[in-house]
Amino acid sequence: MTPLDQTATWAETHRQPEIWRAWAEPLAEKAAELSGWITSRGIEEVWLSGAGSSSFIGQIAAAEAQTGLRLIPASTTDIVSAPKPWIARKARILSIQFGRSGDSSESVGLLDILDAHRPDIDRLNITCNPNGALATRQGPGPGESRALVLPEATHDVGFAMTSSVTTMLLSALAVLGQIDASEALPKLADAAGPILAAPMLADRPRPDRAIFLGTGAMQFVARESALKVLELTAGKTMAIWDSSLGFRHGPKAAIEDGTQVYILLHPDPHSRAYDLDLAAELKQQFPDASVTTIGPGGDIAYGGTGQACVDAVLAVLPSQVLSARWSADLGLHVDDPFQGQGLSRVVAGVTLYPLP
Repeated sequence: MTPLDQTATWAETHRQPEIWRAWAEPLAEKAAELSGWITSRGIEEVWLSGAGSSSFIGQIAAAEAQTGLRLIPASTTDIVSAPKPWIARKARILSIQFGRSGDSSESVGLLDILDAHRPDIDRLNITCNPNGALATRQGPGPGESRALVLPEATHDVGFAMTSSVTTMLLSALAVLGQIDASEALPKLADAAGPILAAPMLADRPRPDRAIFLGTGAMQFVARESALKVLELTAGKTMAIWDSSLGFRHGPKAAIEDGTQVYILLHPDPHSRAYDLDLAAELKQQFPDASVTTIGPGGDIAYGGTGQACVDAVLAVLPSQVLSARWSADLGLHVDDPFQGQGLSRVVAGVTLYPLP
């Protein structure tokens, strides 16, 4: 078995700070160009699409966006399986697709639907693979196509998406005018180092159940965090997610002795108050479970930028570290926990049904 610190997943998780620093200036230049293109196209509505972790990028980016554009999270899995309401929408639309490989079945399926039914829709594909369909395929027009290809280091070799998720999110935020990449990415890189090395992450035993909670954009970071644990432990640790307020309405029943609950603290004090109230409540009601807060003033603390959709790249780091450790503790192949049985790094072979 490969030692944890020699796995691709471990390396890809821990090199995120250096990736962000190196990408800051090139991204700032590319984002300025793409932002100008979006403005010139008169875009009114932006679809933020992907599958799995790539779809959560859109949910995080849209949750608290401050832009004149209508940002609509729209998973490729949803559009491809039920496309009629989408192709009927009337607006100047930009389809932004996220994809690590750019070759998953649903990524290609959405391109097929746009080609056949909405060739007027503009496309911006943000991907980590320069050779994938998202990077190389052009639409028939009149809609225009652009691709933003991330640094090679973000094209994760491991099963789980780590640096690919965070860097695609930051790239989208820069293009959409939510951050100045040259300023934000180095600051985030400085904050990420201490989180990745946090002593609390080094000795956490693997639980049978892990729960991730958050408010606003952070609830979708919780969703990505839960998926990391579920994937890398091959389902041996069942992980769920919810919003901090929504958790009380039934899902709290999932807590049992030994459950580990992680609450991702919102950077805004008003929203964070709800997170902290829930943390105090759960500690009192479930003394045999553990409750850990992550974020400003939390058990695993960081400063961040004060924007939840941006600080998302910091809030997700603990789950990346823990899930890799727990995978190794189970004796799994961290870079391929399923060993080709049932789940694979790139989803392929899905039957796509053409829409008449």
